[in-house]
Amino acid sequence: MENKVIERVVTWARMKSPWIIHFNCGACNGCDIEVLDALTPRFDVERFGVMLKGTPRHADVLIACGPVTRQIEARLKRIYSQMAEPKFVVAVGACACSGGVFDGCYNVLGGVNSAIPVSAYIPGCPVRPEALIDGVVKLLSTLEKKEEPAPAVSKTV
Repeated sequence: MENKVIERVVTWARMKSPWIIHFNCGACNGCDIEVLDALTPRFDVERFGVMLKGTPRHADVLIACGPVTRQIEARLKRIYSQMAEPKFVVAVGACACSGGVFDGCYNVLGGVNSAIPVSAYIPGCPVRPEALIDGVVKLLSTLEKKEEPAPAVSKTV
């Protein structure tokens, strides 16, 4: 009984205050600018409790932008392994989802899912801040259902 209460409190806390870490795998910086725009007072993601952290040890959600390159693959895997369970990965932008315009280049392995498991895909070039917020909120709502998060795709007009 005691463990279930503690689990419910931890799940509630993770849903109400997701801490994110932002990682650029080799993008053109278009998606990075939009991710940082989502953190500004204009979009105010702090109303959802979202906080940007500088260390993966404190983060619940890894937001990855850009295609995975051979040079960055080991770093991405190391950051992912340093995150506490349960951890989520959000692939932001067309390049992170599938490799985008960089797919087929000699140094590009593909999307983020070529290196680590991805929980949600948010397509776009660049992705809009509203879509990013919507995707993270939908992803965290899967915690409440107590199921493994299915790859969510957020679409905004």
